[in-house]
Amino acid sequence: MTTPPLWRAGTATGIGSLPGEDLAEAVRQVLDTVPIPYLPELPDRGWHADLAGRGAALLSDLYVDVQPTGWRITPRPSRVGQRAKDQLKWDLDALEDAAAGSPPEVLKVQAAGVWTLASVLELHRGSKLLADHGAVADLASSLREGLALHVADVAKRLPGTRVVLQVDEPALPGVLKAQIRTASGFGTFRAPDVQLARQHLRTVLEAAEETVLHCCAPHPPLDLMSEADAMSIDAAMLDVTDHEALGIALEKGVGLLLGVVPTTGRLPSVTRISETVGRLRDRVGLTDVTLTPACGLAGSSAEQAKAIMGRCVEAAEADR
Repeated sequence: MTTPPLWRAGTATGIGSLPGEDLAEAVRQVLDTVPIPYLPELPDRGWHADLAGRGAALLSDLYVDVQPTGWRITPRPSRVGQRAKDQLKWDLDALEDAAAGSPPEVLKVQAAGVWTLASVLELHRGSKLLADHGAVADLASSLREGLALHVADVAKRLPGTRVVLQVDEPALPGVLKAQIRTASGFGTFRAPDVQLARQHLRTVLEAAEETVLHCCAPHPPLDLMSEADAMSIDAAMLDVTDHEALGIALEKGVGLLLGVVPTTGRLPSVTRISETVGRLRDRVGLTDVTLTPACGLAGSSAEQAKAIMGRCVEAAEADR
């Protein structure tokens, strides 16, 4: 773990995605709202800005295009793939402009992980990358190299800022349980060996010195997620069967980003959030925790997203 630790009581951050299409405004909002700011993702802007498109833009020496069935690996660059790369560059330009003269002490950047990308990207012949373990290995190496360049670029643009890489793996539980469906819809892809899954996660995490592994699905694979410096999970997705694995990860020194404010429905009170965190503390020996929304906020309205992030900050301050 790093010193001083980032993930502690009294801090808050977001998951990554926000509603809207104005990146400059989203960056200003994040820099002004949360103690640990992050580079916002705005999937409302289209294919090139969604989870898969942003992930594809970060690949090194692998090219992509959009087909009727989704993103596909191609033998040569495409206009859509280049648009995704250009959009990422423009987003970093906006971040650099917004932080000019006062760069944050810490900034989190997010990217889809190897197993989530492998579950949505297609091979040139049409099947998902999950069908070819050699292709997944190539994807992991490409993603690691691209993410290392991305993190270095952000650090260069924001001198003195600690850049933390969050790897998003919402599809990881489904991959491990062989629940990702083939194109026909009648079959599923064979689950990878757990050690192979761990190996490819490690490969991607090598892209940065400080890392977070995020999964907001039910029963996240906490043992695998503890390969990162910190894990980001939704408190509502845990039950008593997850507590032992969570306690073991925390004993190893893994940091915790805990989703405590749902992205839909009524906003919970600070007292209710404190009770949720307190129960988890009692059960797993939790001490330090950084509070977050339950998941990304792309599906919320601008007003809801602002209120959710604000409530995370209020609850974090009460937790000091």
